[in-house]
Amino acid sequence: AMDGAPPPTSPTGLSAYVAVSQLLGLTLLATTGAWLGRYRGGVAWHSPLQFNAHPLCMVLGMVFLQGDALLVYRVFRHEAKRSTKALHALLHGLALVIALVGIIAVFESHRTKGIPDMYSLHSWCGMATFVLYLLQWFLGCGFFLFPGASFSLRGWYKPQHIFFGITLFILSITSCLLGITEMLLFKISDSYSHFVPEGILANTLGVLLVAFGLVVGYVLTREEWKRPPLAEELALSMDFKTLTEGESPGG
Repeated sequence: AMDGAPPPTSPTGLSAYVAVSQLLGLTLLATTGAWLGRYRGGVAWHSPLQFNAHPLCMVLGMVFLQGDALLVYRVFRHEAKRSTKALHALLHGLALVIALVGIIAVFESHRTKGIPDMYSLHSWCGMATFVLYLLQWFLGCGFFLFPGASFSLRGWYKPQHIFFGITLFILSITSCLLGITEMLLFKISDSYSHFVPEGILANTLGVLLVAFGLVVGYVLTREEWKRPPLAEELALSMDFKTLTEGESPGG
């Protein structure tokens, strides 16, 4: 930017929607903690409460952090592309680590209590989502973060990466909703239909998950809110294409 030029600004409405998404995200984390703390005894690793680490980790990792990772390119619109890519990959990687802790927690809890694994629809959807999310992260790092992929190959893969990124976010929220319902039916099946406080709180958590997903999805799909390429990025892109494809910048 030239000296004296006004600082770049975000499009109208973008900051407000991002702020709403973060408020919803923090609220759903607080609601998860309140549910587990008030009605399920809290969270502890080497104890009968180990299972409770599972819903907490999955909401934190596979929903909140994944959603924030998807918003990186909308929020950091004028920073260097390389730094934005690194933050995007870092947040996704952190989400994967936290989700892995949650998966370990549920398997260890089941083993300790003699409960069978991987028989429910929630477990099938959840595990499939995690495995595909891990694959998406590795492919994303390989194509975009580390050098090596050609310009045309990156151009071909980018739409797939974007599509599956949004799809996996939707699947993550869906798996959480299935998990909430399954947990309520296991724990309070006799009283759930009587609108008991625990059921209402857990249902509220489900509504917050849907609301967070809708706001994030809206931000991601607004065409005019996409991150514009910086001038130096366009120049580098053409140079990279020339080097890897043997084409002239004008052709």
